[in-house]
Amino acid sequence: MKKVEILSEMFPKPTLFYDGVCQLCHFSVQWIIKHDKKGIFRYENLQSEAGQDLIKKIPTSLLLSESVILVLNGQIYLYSDASLMVFKQLGGIYGFLGKIGLMVPLSIRNAIYRFIAKNRYQWFGKREICELPPNRDENVFNK
Repeated sequence: MKKVEILSEMFPKPTLFYDGVCQLCHFSVQWIIKHDKKGIFRYENLQSEAGQDLIKKIPTSLLLSESVILVLNGQIYLYSDASLMVFKQLGGIYGFLGKIGLMVPLSIRNAIYRFIAKNRYQWFGKREICELPPNRDENVFNK
């Protein structure tokens, strides 16, 4: 997949943009927070102003459907690349799994990703609003 670059000053820490009304996405972000022992990531929902601004920077030819978006070191990662790069950044066994996952051909990874993304509301439900955890860390979630 063609990489999209962005000024790294805009996102000095790796930032994960996710669908804030998706139950699966919500649970996934909670799982990442729990396993992000080094506090690597910041989080932002795609429905936010920052999320919408970021989406406008990505060519429509690359962003064909909804995707989790990871901004890391001035690069924008989409679809399975974003998910697997999160694993890789977590390190340990998750980092190993991320590296292994990235060896799978991109077309296969993204086909699986898009199939899950297409059915996520039906399988996992949809939230009415994007709720941040009650005891959220202000340094982790963008406002």
